[in-house]
Amino acid sequence: MSSESHADLTRCAIHTQTTKSWSLAECIEGYSAIGVKGISVWRHTLEPMGAKAAGKMLRDAGMHVPALVRGGFFPATDVAARQKAMDINRACIDEAYNIGAEMIVLVVGAVPGMPLEEGRKQAADCIDELLDDAQAAKVKLAIEPLHPMYAADKSCINRMADARAMCEQIAHPWLGIAVDVYHVWWDPDLKSQIEWAGKHGRLFGFHVCDWRVETRHMLTDRGLMGDGCIDLRKIRGWMETAGFKGFNEVEVFSEQYWGMDQSEYVKLIRQAYLEHV
Repeated sequence: MSSESHADLTRCAIHTQTTKSWSLAECIEGYSAIGVKGISVWRHTLEPMGAKAAGKMLRDAGMHVPALVRGGFFPATDVAARQKAMDINRACIDEAYNIGAEMIVLVVGAVPGMPLEEGRKQAADCIDELLDDAQAAKVKLAIEPLHPMYAADKSCINRMADARAMCEQIAHPWLGIAVDVYHVWWDPDLKSQIEWAGKHGRLFGFHVCDWRVETRHMLTDRGLMGDGCIDLRKIRGWMETAGFKGFNEVEVFSEQYWGMDQSEYVKLIRQAYLEHV
């Protein structure tokens, strides 16, 4: 597939948070109805039935699971809180194993007032400690850089270069990067950082949506592909040229789209994906 061609649905996946009000069963049914057999699962959708039952449900439906979302949130001001984060992330690994997820997406976390350098050090130490467990479960860990507007409280990793530095520091083959266009489209070094990640086998995930020029909310006003200013096809081309062969995961947080009939919404997702990815 060249960067000039339109996508088909073969490599399309949708995050369950994109259709926030749906249960896992409803997501499976709704995505399948539009011809999408990829699903990235947010942890809270597993709670009603547990990961083992959810895994059977997903396998029975023939769904592919690129990722469990999300782990991370490592930095903390005290040892007990960091240990709690580690316990949660080990539970994530077990859940990912049970649902057949290829990776866990890590939003590494940040603490208001904590220097970003200290947050990165704590996050790196925690990830390093988790990787043997992740490898034993055959679950990759994918660091997702978040837009700088989230640096204060959600992620101390805000550029591809930050994620690259952590991958280089830890140097473990089961650690890589999830590239979310919403967070990194603006980065002048994006192409070269994607090239590095591809060359070193670190391109684990690719998330698509769009950036509204007049964003109404910093968390819940992402655009559907084509609603904004991101050149999605160009970035997809960079990913594929760098060797990425995984799913293009639709991840949209939007009060506007959550508020409409979700069965109609997934039809819009299908159309937007085919036209703009």
